[in-house]
Amino acid sequence: MSSTEPGILKRIGMIGDSVMITHTLFSLPFVVAAILLETEGRPPAAKLLWIIVAAFGARNAANALNRIIDRDIDAKNPRTAGRHLPSGKLAPRELWLFTFAMLALLVLGAAMLNPLCLALLPVAGILLFGYSYTKRFTWLSHYWLGVACSAATMGAFLGISGAFHFRYFPLTAGVALWVAGFDIIYALQDIEFDRKEHLYSIPARFGETSARIIAAASHLGAFAGFVSIYLFWDSPGLFAAIGLALCFVLLVAEHLIAAQKTQNRIKLAAYTLNQIIPIIYLCGVALDIYLR
Repeated sequence: MSSTEPGILKRIGMIGDSVMITHTLFSLPFVVAAILLETEGRPPAAKLLWIIVAAFGARNAANALNRIIDRDIDAKNPRTAGRHLPSGKLAPRELWLFTFAMLALLVLGAAMLNPLCLALLPVAGILLFGYSYTKRFTWLSHYWLGVACSAATMGAFLGISGAFHFRYFPLTAGVALWVAGFDIIYALQDIEFDRKEHLYSIPARFGETSARIIAAASHLGAFAGFVSIYLFWDSPGLFAAIGLALCFVLLVAEHLIAAQKTQNRIKLAAYTLNQIIPIIYLCGVALDIYLR
């Protein structure tokens, strides 16, 4: 390594920045909330550990793959040309190594949980690998992303019980619709680029106004999924209700902020606010369980 190349720790930091590793906050609070609901706040320590390991690995493998697969598209888009791969700050092999390491965590976590989680790994692989290609042939790519992200919530339930139950699906669907909704908002930035490059997104296909309506409808569905925990578990009470009310306010604020279609406003609406929502949701669920 030459003296002008960044050191190993700096390169690791660059990889973390490239895959937005801090955005793991999008999925982990819902994962933990699912675990607490299903175990009434008393999760087995080993299962808790391996569920988090698997969710962390899956999420970051997916983002690394997205960066690798989309690097040529990112290089053409002025908004994304400065990302680590198209700008040459990182080499594809570095993100490939990171991807394999994260996939190893996913496999390890699933194997340590139960046979069902292990058997479902091919499904997880299809969701993870498939997302980046969906924008090349369908405007439903936002919902593919939502399902891929919500798989962590379903995986948490399955990691605890080792079996499918109907009560798992409404909350999981809520997470999927929530992710799809804010991804549609994020895609508002690239309407003209997506049309020029023949890429598929709801804003590019239906226009800005219709996309905003679809995103809002998705978030209404998401909120219904969030509220569904009152139907299937006894623990949600006042604190969960307060948390849900705050989540609703933030969802409304997200759409109002995104109405001013500047890059900073879209980033605030689609990213910053949506990092707060899962934490509030988890806090409401946890407080009801531990303070009742």
